[in-house]
Amino acid sequence: MSIAALIQGGKVLIAVAADIEARAVLSGLNATTHDKLPAWQLHALRPNIDLAVTGVGKAAAAGAVARVLVPHLHKLVLSVGIAGTYGVAPLSSIVAATESILADEGVQTPTGFDNLAKLGFPLVEGGVSVRATDSVLHALRRHADFTGPIATVSTCSGTDDLAIAIHRRTQALAEAMEGAAVGLVANRLAVPFGELRIISNTTGNRDRQVWQIKDALANLSTVIGRLFPAT
Repeated sequence: MSIAALIQGGKVLIAVAADIEARAVLSGLNATTHDKLPAWQLHALRPNIDLAVTGVGKAAAAGAVARVLVPHLHKLVLSVGIAGTYGVAPLSSIVAATESILADEGVQTPTGFDNLAKLGFPLVEGGVSVRATDSVLHALRRHADFTGPIATVSTCSGTDDLAIAIHRRTQALAEAMEGAAVGLVANRLAVPFGELRIISNTTGNRDRQVWQIKDALANLSTVIGRLFPAT
């Protein structure tokens, strides 16, 4: 089933963190504006597509989506944007999340990291990850190069040790800073959810990271155009 079929009779809410990602979405939909899109507001791009620019990070993403999401109107929430790879997904590849994991909320102990669920505070039923809705993942999978977990972090992996630690405990293919927070809001409001990321950079030691943001944003525009073809 296509994304268009999933939102029939309603709208999709696309959540992006930054203006450069919003511009990529606009380009993919052949929509243009010369003005910066204000954050934490709904921007109607088509009769069935709304966009929200949240700002970077979990708090901004959760707050913005909770403010603008209308459960009886929005049939689907998509968190989209660029991300860093843990080494499996190459630069510019497209990753659809099977689950979006709140990867660094908890406590670091001498024996390892304990997440909030282990501490007795699960954020969703069963733990600290929001699984993509099956029908949404099925629709996104057709346009993705990889599917797997995506980690949502507050501190990005600018050292090899941190990248290795997060990858080992989550098995995530990539890391970003908003997806699971967007998913948490969608989960609480019973709205289907998915996350789609384009790999823009490597993780690990900051001075050795490789960045291809321009190519990743171009691929984001392309995949948005495929998900939402002009009618």
